[in-house]
Amino acid sequence: MLARLVGVEYIISENLFLALADVEKPLWHTHEYEVKSGVLLMPGVSGPIQKQDLEKVCKTYGKTFHFWQIDRGDNLPLGLPQMMMSLTRDGQLYDELGYGRTELNYMNGSDNGIHPLANGGGKGLKTSLREDDCMPIDSVPRVFV
Repeated sequence: MLARLVGVEYIISENLFLALADVEKPLWHTHEYEVKSGVLLMPGVSGPIQKQDLEKVCKTYGKTFHFWQIDRGDNLPLGLPQMMMSLTRDGQLYDELGYGRTELNYMNGSDNGIHPLANGGGKGLKTSLREDDCMPIDSVPRVFV
C-alpha cells in the first residue's frame, strides 16, 4: 500500500504571523473561517477535546503546500507542487460539502482581527515555475550514477 502525502501545512501563532515581513503575509491564511464554518474537522477526536483544540487553531495562521493532486487519479505526485490558500469566506465551497456547525460560532479568532494582508491580501495567488540560469560551482564535484 502506498502512503499518499498530499501536502504539508505550517501553522503559526498570531504573534509570529505579525512578525513576518509584509511581503510574506499574503502567503499565509487564517483558520477562523475554516473552524467556525465547520469545514475544518478532526476525525476520531472526541467532541470536547476537538472543541478545545479548534479554539486554539481558530487564532492561528497557516501556509499550505500541496504535492499531490489526488482527485485526478494519478498514481504518483505529478506536476508542480502548489501553495494553496484556504477557505476564508462564504461562497468558496459548495454548501452541501461543509458548513452547518453553528455550535463553533462562539469561538474567537485572532486577538487583533484578521490581518488585511493575510489570505492573499484578498487576491488570488498562483505558484509559477520559471527557468533560471544556475552555473555549476567548480569546487563541488559533479557525480552522476
